[in-house]
Amino acid sequence: MHRTAFVTGGTGFLGRHIVEQLTSLGWHVVAMHRPNSDVRHLVECGAELCVGSVTDEKSVSRAMPASCDAVFHVAGDMSLWSGGNAEQTRTNVMGTRFVAQAAVDKEAKRFIHTSSVSAWGEQAVSPFDETAKSTARRSRINYERSKYLGELEVEKMMTHGLRAVILNPGAIVGRYDKTGWARMIRLVHAEKLPGIPPGAMTWAHAEQVARAHIAAVDHARPGERYLLGGADASFVEAVGIMGELAGKKVPARPMPRWVFRTVGRLSQWGSFVTRRPPRVTPEIAALMRRPPRFFRSDKAIAELGYRPVPLVDMLRESYEWLESENLLEP
Repeated sequence: MHRTAFVTGGTGFLGRHIVEQLTSLGWHVVAMHRPNSDVRHLVECGAELCVGSVTDEKSVSRAMPASCDAVFHVAGDMSLWSGGNAEQTRTNVMGTRFVAQAAVDKEAKRFIHTSSVSAWGEQAVSPFDETAKSTARRSRINYERSKYLGELEVEKMMTHGLRAVILNPGAIVGRYDKTGWARMIRLVHAEKLPGIPPGAMTWAHAEQVARAHIAAVDHARPGERYLLGGADASFVEAVGIMGELAGKKVPARPMPRWVFRTVGRLSQWGSFVTRRPPRVTPEIAALMRRPPRFFRSDKAIAELGYRPVPLVDMLRESYEWLESENLLEP
C-alpha cells in the first residue's frame, strides 16, 4: 500500500528534495502551495496539488488528508530583514501552530517539523549538540526568535497527542537552490562579490537533509530534536571553493567586522526609502560577525543514518546545477 505524505513548502529548495525523494520511494504526496507558486517540478514528480497557505488555518485543514502517514512541515520564512518581521512571525509561528493543530485534528501518524540551527540562537560553546540551551528567545534577530517559538508550538501540540520530530539543519547547500547560498556563488562567478563576511558555520547537504526527514518518520524518537550539519568551515574557505569552481579570483581574507557592521547600517537606512530589503541587512551583518557556531550531528548519524558531505562536494553540486539551468551570468 502507498503511504501518504502532506508537505508544506514543497515548492522551495529543501521541499523540492523531500517531495522528489518521497515520490521516488512510492509515497503519495499531497503538496500544498500558494496560488502563484511555480509547481512544475511538483507536477513532474506526480504530487497531488492543493492550493493554500500555512497562514490560512482553514486552507490548511482543507488540504491535509485525514490519517496521513506523515506531515512534513517545511514551509518557513527565512528573511533576515526587520521590515519583514511581522509576516515572518505569522508564517513561522502562527503557520506552524495551524499545521500542527490540523495534524492533531486529522490524526496524522507522524509530524516532521523543519526548524533550523538558528532556533538555538547564539551559543558560547562550539561545537554544541542537542543538549545545549537555546538563547533564541532573547535574540534581536527575528528569524532566530520565530524559529524557536515555532518549535514551542509543536511542543504544545505534543501534549495533545502529536507524534512530532524536530529537525534542525545548518546552512543548506545543494542543487535546486536559487535564493540561498547560491546567491553568493553567482556573485563570485560574476566577480561582483564586494567582500567575504567574517565568521564560520556548519554546512549541510540538501539531499542528505531531505533523506533525514524521511528517515525520521520510522526511525526518529517522537519528541526529539536532531541537528543536521557535518561540514565546519569559515566563509573564507567557502568562498575560496566557489572561486576555484568558477575559475575566479576571490579575496583571501574576510572584511573587518566593523566594516561589515557599517555596511549593514547604511543599507538599512537605504531600505527606509526603497521599502525593499537591502542586500546586507543589520541582521545579516550581526550573524556573520559572530564567533563560529559549529555543532555536532552525532545523534542524527546514529539514529537517522544521516551522512555528512564535504563542503566542496555540496558547492560543486550547487554550482553545476546553476550552470546547467543557465542561472550564472556569462
